[in-house]
Parts: sequence; structure tokens; C-alpha cells
Amino acid sequence: MTKELTIADETIVSKIYFIRSQKIMLDADLAQMYGVETRILNQAVKRNIDRFPEDFMFQLSQEEYEHLKSQNVTSSWGGRRSLPNAFTEHGVLMLSSVLSSKTALQVNIRIMRVYTKLREMLLTIQDILLKLEQLDKKVINLGYDIRMHDGEIETIFELIKEVMDEKKQSDFPRPPIDFRTHE
Repeated sequence: MTKELTIADETIVSKIYFIRSQKIMLDADLAQMYGVETRILNQAVKRNIDRFPEDFMFQLSQEEYEHLKSQNVTSSWGGRRSLPNAFTEHGVLMLSSVLSSKTALQVNIRIMRVYTKLREMLLTIQDILLKLEQLDKKVINLGYDIRMHDGEIETIFELIKEVMDEKKQSDFPRPPIDFRTHE
């Protein structure tokens, strides 16, 4: 019997949250992607807790958990007896060393590629913002009247939008990876 698992980049991105000033993924979401129960994932972590320092994994506070639930993020998590574990990028990477299935390894590789892509997109956006700031300073230092150059500035923003759209289209057109495991 063959078990098929397909995970799109957008699905992974939708499971990355920003808590305590860092990007995290929750135990239930990771367990679902790995095809295991949340309790199995957390048991594997507990057996190897020395691999998960606080900058790799932490438990959400009740307030953080309630905040996520209030955003309708947690509708599928219901019935938990304990607060969720949150895994940073390094924690997600470490999970591949404690979960030995081929599916877990393949999903981890996919997640790491998404994290890398997000980092690259952030750098591109930061670069564009820096160039806009430099352009703004140059316009102010040269004493130009912005109203005289509205058309040129509008053209610049249109070009930036085109570049961003092209980048966006080239980032996620790949078909989802198909993971197959034999049972």
C-alpha cells in the first residue's frame, strides 16, 4: 500500500507564525505534515529534550495560545490537554534527527527550502526599501519639487511592482512535491 503526501509551499508558509520575535511552527501542524500524531512527535522530542534548547523549541504561554486561537488559526487543534510546543527554524531542523521516517526527512527538507525562500524575499524587500530611501534622500538633497516628478516616481513604483510580481510568480510555480512511503 502506498501513502501519498503532498505539501505545497503555500501550506508550509501558512503554518509559520511570528511569536516572541521569531518565526515558529507548532507541534500539531508539524505532526500533521509528518503524518504522525502530535503526541508521538512530542514524545520523540521529550526523549531527546537535550537537542531542543529554548532557542529551538518552547511551549506557548496561555496568552499566546489564546491569541492564535482568536485569529482562527487553531480551529483544527481542539481538545489539547497541554499548551502547544513551538519550534523555531533550528528546532524544525532538529526534528529530522529525532523522527526517523523518510516522510519526516522529506518534509523537513521542504520546510527548510521555504524558510530559505522567505529569507531571500525579505532581503529583496529590504534592498528595495533601502534603494527607495536613498532615492528619497537624493531627491530631497537636490531640492527637486516632488510634484514635478510625480510621473517619474509613479513609473519607478510600477517597475518595482513588476519586479515583485515576477519574483512572486517565479517563487511558487513548482508543483507540490509528492512524498510516497511504502507501508
